[in-house]
Amino acid sequence: MAEFYSETQRSLQDRFGTRGLANVLEERVLRKRLTERDQKFLAACDFFFLTTVDDRGYPTVSYKGGGPGFVRILDDRTLAFPVYDGNGMFLSTGNVASNAKVGLLFIDFERPRRLRLHGEARLLPADPMMADYPEALFMIRVALTEIFTNCPRYIHHYKRLDVSEYVPRAGCETPVPEWKRVDYLQAQLPEKDRLKAQKAGETITEDVYRKNFWKGVD
Repeated sequence: MAEFYSETQRSLQDRFGTRGLANVLEERVLRKRLTERDQKFLAACDFFFLTTVDDRGYPTVSYKGGGPGFVRILDDRTLAFPVYDGNGMFLSTGNVASNAKVGLLFIDFERPRRLRLHGEARLLPADPMMADYPEALFMIRVALTEIFTNCPRYIHHYKRLDVSEYVPRAGCETPVPEWKRVDYLQAQLPEKDRLKAQKAGETITEDVYRKNFWKGVD
């Protein structure tokens, strides 16, 4: 099995005198299976950050959100989560289809803590679990290979106020995001999205959308 640390990481550890510390952390913190505490933490999360790598070698970091518990713990080495409607670029899912290696970062901002996971992902367009997730396009199952906690000292303390109204829910029509009403995108939207956008209201210009997006920044 390949070493956890690369030569360049080892070089920096040596430069700053932390090789021994890194060895102890690998031995005592790094694990292959989710503990019961890990599983409870993940099951309570309603978002995480997903890292994938494209064919050019560039990593892509994507925010993934849903209702609390939308990440399903299948066993102590496997988890699954849905892929919902996005911007149509399919960056993360396209990357997973060609390179299974992924990283996941779960953060609790209310009681600062975080958990990092590495694994190999599979994109499943016909997974039976999709029936539990309204409007899911795919399910992604991740076979975990490395799990470790990180010091939370630099995590700022924030409090969640509400769940996004755009998270799909059974028996509830999901609102149309404003960007799908931008005029120059209408001809390129899939027909079902174009009809929903027309039903949601008049088209808007790119300038209006950008002003709304950046409101409070200028």
